[in-house]
Amino acid sequence: MTVPSFQFIAVALLVALLVNVSQDRRWRSGVMLVANLAFLASFARTPLALVPFAGFVAAGFLAQRWAQSRAGANRVLLPALILATLAVFFWLKRYTFIPSGLFLPTAYVTVGLSYVFFRVLHLIIDAGQGALTERIGPVDYVNYTLNFTSLVAGPIQTFPDWREGHEGRPGLETVARAAERILTGSFKVIVVSALLDAMQIQMRGDLLSDGGFLKGAAVIAVYPIYLFFNFSGYVDVVIGASALMGLRLPENFNRPFSAASFIEFWARWHITLSTWLRTYVYTPLMMTLMRRLPSPRAIPILTVLSFFVTFFLVGAWHGQTSEFLFFGVLQGGGVAMNKLYQLVMAGRLGAKGYRQLGEHPVYRAVSRGLTFTWFAFTLLWFWSDWKTLAHLAAILSWPGGVAALAFIWAVATVVLEVFIQAQRRLSPWYRPEVRALAAGAMIYLIVIYTMILSAPPPPVVYKAF
Repeated sequence: MTVPSFQFIAVALLVALLVNVSQDRRWRSGVMLVANLAFLASFARTPLALVPFAGFVAAGFLAQRWAQSRAGANRVLLPALILATLAVFFWLKRYTFIPSGLFLPTAYVTVGLSYVFFRVLHLIIDAGQGALTERIGPVDYVNYTLNFTSLVAGPIQTFPDWREGHEGRPGLETVARAAERILTGSFKVIVVSALLDAMQIQMRGDLLSDGGFLKGAAVIAVYPIYLFFNFSGYVDVVIGASALMGLRLPENFNRPFSAASFIEFWARWHITLSTWLRTYVYTPLMMTLMRRLPSPRAIPILTVLSFFVTFFLVGAWHGQTSEFLFFGVLQGGGVAMNKLYQLVMAGRLGAKGYRQLGEHPVYRAVSRGLTFTWFAFTLLWFWSDWKTLAHLAAILSWPGGVAALAFIWAVATVVLEVFIQAQRRLSPWYRPEVRALAAGAMIYLIVIYTMILSAPPPPVVYKAF
């Protein structure tokens, strides 16, 4: 089942109706259990294709129970469970550093496994550290790890947040806002991201045949915009659908292209992923390094190193190939260099002077354009491969590539500033009647677009991870 699609939305509405038949917790949990298992099963051609996935989920349940029963009593148990979970995940996802002869010979379901992995590992770590005080039953565990609205591509939610997110039967205002969110997300994915995807593919073909740094700039710059509409549109749909079921999902985007630094960008883009890694990688790593090297002079270096490792994992998590590993190097390197720059500038200008510099409109606009340009550049390793990259580099040449990135930087600096200022000026005018007109226009365009193309909605990019 494609997410988001008309079929998915119809199923979500049906589940919402059934869930809200009763306020009884057992009824609501039972309906969600059936819906979650049925949704996962829809990706399998045979029951056997679900066995590895089910085995991973079951092992995670036993591991968190075991860790919880011996929390703090055994220093070896928790690291062993974490390493075992990582090893099984890498094996099931067929990472390239594992010999291919060790993989299962048959095809099996892996859709959503990466997001289930984060939930399972969070439970094991918190249970082993004594932070998970509640004893989780099998039904709650399955409903949390396999929540069908966020199974395919997140957002990633901790168990306490999931537990607190049960808000019961939604009121009329909540239903209206959820419907608007679903409609907006569908429009982003079905219309906007589909058009941007087609545009980028066409421009990529033109670049490979004719060359030119302007075409190269267009190919590089369009993809992050496409990715934003594709992924954030999906998130809008699942957040809206969950709200109809009385479930609250965390936000995953907060105007990322308004970020004036790469660190700020990752606080606004795929928020739940970067937050998870900051909690379970950056903080423990930083604390461990500071215990090993307690000198105050070492703290800046340790901070930069911890940032690099954390955001290298953000990038590397996205795929199993060397391209994604290098994508991770660029993410980690970008954040680490950004942090190093902040430390150096704060040392030279002082905290107050650097803060004043950062608040200057021109400085923010230029930094915003540079942040967008760097992210667009790193995404070359996200959507391409080494062979295609070598071809693109040969066509553009180094001077052409530098000119393309400089052009993106200049245009992004101006366009993003204009867009942000326009958004601030127009937001007070976005009243209910205007929102109603916008909703009608989106419905019209979705219907016309699907009728003309007679094609299913484009897949969500992050489904692949």
